[in-house]
Amino acid sequence: MLRTTVGCVGVEERDEEQEDEGEEDLRDGGVPFFVNRGGLPVDEETWEQMWRHVARIHPNGEAIGTRIRGASDLPKIPTLSVPTYQPTTSIPQRLEAIQKYIRDLQYNHTGTQFFEIKKSRPLTALMDIAKEMIRESLPIKCLEAVILGIYLSNSMPGVERFPLSFKTQFSGNHFCHIVLGVHSGGRFGALGISRREDLMFKPLEFRTLADLVQEFEGAYRGYWHTLRKVKIGQYVSHDPHSVEQIDWKHSIIDVDKLTKEELRRELERHTRDMRLKIGKAAPPSPTKDRKSNMGSPLRNPGSPMRRNSRIERRPSGEKKVLDPKPPPDMNGYQIRV
Repeated sequence: MLRTTVGCVGVEERDEEQEDEGEEDLRDGGVPFFVNRGGLPVDEETWEQMWRHVARIHPNGEAIGTRIRGASDLPKIPTLSVPTYQPTTSIPQRLEAIQKYIRDLQYNHTGTQFFEIKKSRPLTALMDIAKEMIRESLPIKCLEAVILGIYLSNSMPGVERFPLSFKTQFSGNHFCHIVLGVHSGGRFGALGISRREDLMFKPLEFRTLADLVQEFEGAYRGYWHTLRKVKIGQYVSHDPHSVEQIDWKHSIIDVDKLTKEELRRELERHTRDMRLKIGKAAPPSPTKDRKSNMGSPLRNPGSPMRRNSRIERRPSGEKKVLDPKPPPDMNGYQIRV
C-alpha cells in the first residue's frame, strides 16, 4: 500500500520516472516520503507507518506523535466549502477564491501523501480524485493542488490552465515543485501550494510566460536555490469527463544552459504552441446515436437524379468518353454511415 519515494535525488532516469508517476515535491530532497495507495479511510498499516515516519523526520522525534495521538481535546476540523461566485465576479477574483480554498486546506507536512495521483491517468479519473479531496478536506501537497485547481476552474472557459514544474538545486540535492499556470485576458498567473508563500499563487498580472517563470526564479534565489529545469505542459481540457491525458511536459527547458534572451525565446515558442493547440482543437467524436443520423437520406424514387457538377474541365476539342453504365437500382439504395 505504501511506496517510499526519494525526492528528486539520484540518477536522472529515476528522477524522470518519479515525476511521471506524480511523486514529486519541493523540499523532500534526500528525505523519503510515502504515498497512501490504500484509499481513504487510511488503513491501520498506513496509519502506523505515517507516525513512524513523522518520528524520524520531525525535530521532536517520537514526542510529537505521542503528544498528538494521546490528546483527547483535539478540535474537530471542519469541512471547507468550495468557492462560489456571483455572475459579476471577475476572473482574477475567482482565481483568488480558488487559491484561498487551496491554502485553507493547508500544506501536508506529515511525509505521507494522502491521495495517490498518477500522471498517466485520464483527466476524468483525476477529476474524481479532486472530488475526493474536497470531501475529505485533508492537507495536500503541490501535485494534489494542481489537480484540485484544474477541477475548480473547469467552469471558467475563459481561463486556460497548464502544468508548470520546476527542478532546482541546493546543497547538492535536487528539488521538484509544480504549480498550475493560468492564462486569461493576455495575462499569466499561477495557482498552487507550497511551504513558501512566494512559490505558489501568482496573480493574473504577468504579460508573458517568461515574466512568470522569472518571478518564480527570483523567489527561488531568495532561498539559495538554483533553477535548473522548467517543464511546461499544454493547455488542459475544460471537459471533466475527457479521457485524454494531461500533457505534463510538452516543453523541457534546461534553464542553466540558456541565456536570459534564449530562455525568453523558448518560452515564447511554447506560448505559440499552446495557442496553436486551441486553434486546432478537434470537435468531440459523435455519439453512436448521432452517427446513425448522419448518413444520406433515402432518395424518393420519383425525384430526379442530381447532375454531377464536378465534371473535370477539359481543353476545347477534347471530348471525354463515358462508359455506358446501367441505371442505378434505387430499391437497393442503402444509407451510408
